[in-house]
Amino acid sequence: MTTPVVSIKNVSKVIKGKKIIDNLSFEIYPGEVFGFLGPNGAGKTTTIRMIVGLISMTEGEVLIKGNNVAKNFEGAISEIGAIVENPEMYKFLTGYQNLIHYARMVNSVPKERIDEVVKLVGLTERIHEKVKTYSLGMRQRLGLAQALLHSPSVLILDEPTNGLDPAGIREIRDYIRKLAREEGLAVIVSSHLLSEMELMCDRIGIIQNGKLIGVQTVNDFINGQQELMIRFLVDQSKRALEILKEKWPAYTFGVNGDFIEVSLEKNEIPQVNKALVTNDINVFAISQTAKSLEDKFLEVTGGEQIV
Repeated sequence: MTTPVVSIKNVSKVIKGKKIIDNLSFEIYPGEVFGFLGPNGAGKTTTIRMIVGLISMTEGEVLIKGNNVAKNFEGAISEIGAIVENPEMYKFLTGYQNLIHYARMVNSVPKERIDEVVKLVGLTERIHEKVKTYSLGMRQRLGLAQALLHSPSVLILDEPTNGLDPAGIREIRDYIRKLAREEGLAVIVSSHLLSEMELMCDRIGIIQNGKLIGVQTVNDFINGQQELMIRFLVDQSKRALEILKEKWPAYTFGVNGDFIEVSLEKNEIPQVNKALVTNDINVFAISQTAKSLEDKFLEVTGGEQIV
């Protein structure tokens, strides 16, 4: 079995008598992109700060590749690379000069490693140009190169696509996937763009009120429910809605144009179809609508806003 790179074990944090983080436990493995989601005030940022040792834990422990953050901070932090929102660079220097400057802060970063990460993030053609000429997407890629200089085992990205246009968002997403695959990195991503998290992440963990609701693969989280969201395309949607509400008063039916939408178990679909047809409602199509990560997130968190 693969050994986890990051282990969060029974971590709690109490601030001013209030338990902000409540007995959090999960693991992150090499080569995976882990999405960390939570509504406003859920404790997501506090957890990330404890992972990187910026704040202490009240209880529990965080292990980075076997190194306890509280007991062996230098050993643990040497395995972490991080970007918080837009990376800050010296704009009057070239991208390469920025990387040389940051490499001096870390022991044993050879020139070959600088060239390697430049190629990895796709900046070979522009690395000797001044950063002030870079687009936001290019600066994000330079930030990734900086975070990877010391060959970390864990990459933590807070809002890595913040401020980017759709092309830039896709570009950064592709590079993050590439880094996890080719470098074997464990990548932790927090973002408010749930559609991007759905495309980027292998697993997600959702935290609410300081407690972990669960950790699942994106596919299992979205499609793990027994009920399906079913759409019936009909010719008399308002009348169809009245008929169905009368027959199944406990169900929540919705109207979207000519579609009737409802969550059903698979064996209930023919019964609803039969009820419509026997009441002279023409059914032109029946389709399943897959729930997005956003739909499922809002469902499990009671519609609270994510940050």
